[in-house]
This record gives sequence, C-alpha cells and structure tokens, in this order.
Amino acid sequence: MDKKDGMNYAPKGLVNHVVEKGEFPFAAIGLDHGHIYGMCNGLIEAGGELVAVYDPDPNKLERFCTTYPNVIPAASEEEILKNPSIKLIAAANIPVDRCDLGLRVLDAGKHFFVDKPGFTNLDQIEKAKKKTAETGLRWGIYYSERLHVESAVFAGQLIEEGAIGRVIQVTGMGPHRANPDSRPDWFFDPKYYGGILCDIGSHQVEQFLHYTGAKDAKVLHSKVANYNFKKYPKFEDYGDATLVADNGATFFFRVDWFTPDGLGTWGDGRVFILGTDGYIEIRKYIDIARENQGDHLYLVNHQGEKQYQLSGKVGCPFFGEFILDCLNGTENAMTQEHAFKAASLCIEAQDKAIKIETAERLSVN
Repeated sequence: MDKKDGMNYAPKGLVNHVVEKGEFPFAAIGLDHGHIYGMCNGLIEAGGELVAVYDPDPNKLERFCTTYPNVIPAASEEEILKNPSIKLIAAANIPVDRCDLGLRVLDAGKHFFVDKPGFTNLDQIEKAKKKTAETGLRWGIYYSERLHVESAVFAGQLIEEGAIGRVIQVTGMGPHRANPDSRPDWFFDPKYYGGILCDIGSHQVEQFLHYTGAKDAKVLHSKVANYNFKKYPKFEDYGDATLVADNGATFFFRVDWFTPDGLGTWGDGRVFILGTDGYIEIRKYIDIARENQGDHLYLVNHQGEKQYQLSGKVGCPFFGEFILDCLNGTENAMTQEHAFKAASLCIEAQDKAIKIETAERLSVN
C-alpha cells in the first residue's frame, strides 16, 4: 500500500469473516482506479471470495492477478455476468461509465459495489433508483474516507453513544496529491469524472449525512477552480461547498489537489465535528510533524480531553454488514437511500458551483 499515492491507496484491516468459504463469491470488473484493491481487500477480510476479474487492459489485469493470485481472469464481462455462482460485482471503471455497468450487473441478477463517485449526473441516479426498486438488489458505493478509516468509524460510534451530544456542525477537509504524470487522460476531464465536488467531494457529503443523522440537505453555496493545472484547462484542482441538513446541522467542506510532496501521505484528511456537548477532530492519515501513522481521534466533552490512536483497533464493519445485507435483504451497512442521497448532493453542489476565474488578480467590485 503506497501512502503517498491516493489513487492506489488500498487499506488492509482486521479479518472478520461473516460468512463461510464459498458462501459469497464475488468478481471485479473495471480496474481503472486503484480503489478496486481497497474494495476487494475489505470484502475478502469479511469472508468474501474473489473468484473472477475482467478488464480489457492486459497490464491492469496482470497487476490485479499478481495481487490476488487465486483470482481467475475472464475473457469478457459477459462471462462474469452469466456466471450464476457470483453474487456481487465490484467495479472501479471510469466514473462516467459506472452507472451503465451497474444497470447491466443488476439485470444479470447480481449486487453491485462501485467506487465513488458512483455517478456523474442526476439522470444516472434516477436510473439506478428505478433498477434497485425493480430488482431488490443492492447498489453499494465505496465512500472509503469514512467506511475504510478506523478513526472515522470510531467517530460515528462515539456520536451514537452521545459522547458529544447533538451534532450541529461538521467541517471536512479532503486534500489529495495529484501525481499528474501517473494519471490517465480521463482524470483531467470532468466529463469523465464528474468534477471535483462530484468526485472527491462525495466522501465529504456522505460523512456529513452519516455523522449528523440527516436524511437530506440543501446546497447553499459551492465553487470550483483550476488554480495551478493550466496544462489541463478543463481540470478542477480546488472546490468547496456549504450545506444545511434537514435537521438543522450545517456543513462546510474543502477538497483540493494541492498536497505538497513533503507530506508523508497522499492527503492530510481531517474532519471536525461540533456537538452540543463536545467536539471531535479526526486526523485520518497522518498527525503531521509528530507521527506518520494515521487514525488519530481527539475528543473533548464535559468529561475531559481524550486522544485515541485507532489503527488496528476498531476494524471496518461496513464490508461484513454489506455482505450480510446482500444475502439477507437487510440495510444495516448503509441504506440505499443514504448512498444515493450522498451521490446526488455532491452532484448538485457540482452543478451549482461558481467557477472561479484564476487570473493573478481579480476585480471584486
């Protein structure tokens, strides 16, 4: 796992099988983003059995099969879709194509687990809603910055226990390292990845809904810019947004591609959660200039101040819960409504965003 490269950051966690061997075979289709490795790791650690993979790129396929030597490469997507034993397809293909693949997967009678952003426009979400209602199958989205980060998982547990009272405000920061020389061409065109608020902003919106317990929210303001990547004029290297939830909680988040080379990880992701009886800070991937290990959480409430280092101590229960949801028709890992609402709000923020002109000096009169 390369901590300096966010595209290929694939966490490994605690093994906690919720099913027996052979009970939950799954396959991977679409290896365009390295998040597929984190997705597969989480499912395997929960007892899923990775049995097949397909991608038209032989280089991506070779690397994947080297990482997972027991997986069998398929000759086509159709070969996997027609295999009756496979219960779920995990996918990290180019974002604009993810919805169409999901529709084919559900039509084949299989559950779908896709990397974020699950969608690049609102019409795709409406199609997915219709298909899940029609089939009763699950359409999971890999919001990894909460689901695959132990400190973020623990923050949710503290909030459920009432450690900081009612959550009234969340601030999220999602900086990333660009590594432009190693990125594919589609990475620089919003037509393919949806824009910065749709893409990496999706993590932020999802965790806001989760930590506040909100069912819906309104986008009050959003903006995007290309400050530094002039070689790629369509690219967006900065974005932020402000939202208010249906329960009155507010949210501000910032995402960017400006992680400096001197940082020991791909991004100093942080979340600040304010409650009526205390507050939490999550330092997800590093504690800068102090400790290169991530998963730090700070809690302050009426009982005092606490600092936690949570790597290897909490686990990531989403994957086991999601497998059981697929098998049992439940919604314990994440409701379908929540997954789709997070996706739609980040697209709304993207669609409403003011595009900042990036001249050296602007008139603000």
